[in-house]
Amino acid sequence: MNLANRITLARILLVPVVCVILLVPFHVGSVTFHGQTTTLNEVLAALVFIAAAATDALDGRIARKRKMITNFGKFLDPLADKLLVSAVLIILVQMQRMPAWVAIVIVSREFAVTGLRLIAAGDGVVVAASQWGKWKTTAQMVGIVLLMLNNFPFSVINVPIAQVMIYVMVVMTVVSAIDYFLKNREMILSRAS
Repeated sequence: MNLANRITLARILLVPVVCVILLVPFHVGSVTFHGQTTTLNEVLAALVFIAAAATDALDGRIARKRKMITNFGKFLDPLADKLLVSAVLIILVQMQRMPAWVAIVIVSREFAVTGLRLIAAGDGVVVAASQWGKWKTTAQMVGIVLLMLNNFPFSVINVPIAQVMIYVMVVMTVVSAIDYFLKNREMILSRAS
């Protein structure tokens, strides 16, 4: 259990923290700016989410710099991202900030790619994150934060960036899924026959 993997585990442990902050109405106040109100729960949850998301870059950088890259880390890192993103997406649907079909598409892709990784692992192959997967993760993190904050600060100037990011997230999710499956089609076909 090296430092990079411990940071990844910390990200997993932050998932329930973000969920509790978003779901439990602590009523600790709100912030109003130019007529747009955001609860302190949402602000705090977004900050914890950002901290958790930041550990994704940190653990990877540490693992590469200190040569701590392990198969366990290659598997655990994307799993931590999936847990964090899936949990918050489901809550955003409950909060009516995102259509359920968007969460279904994103979570389905996560299950499909995880399944692909498990099949590959059975053959002794580790499917590392692709560039499309990294861009997808970045789009999801930005979009989720904006949705958690109810489009703040863009709501002040009436620019629906959070709504635009929903569609960016969907497109990046679908493209990255296609990329993973095309790159691994020979392995999939060999397992299917």
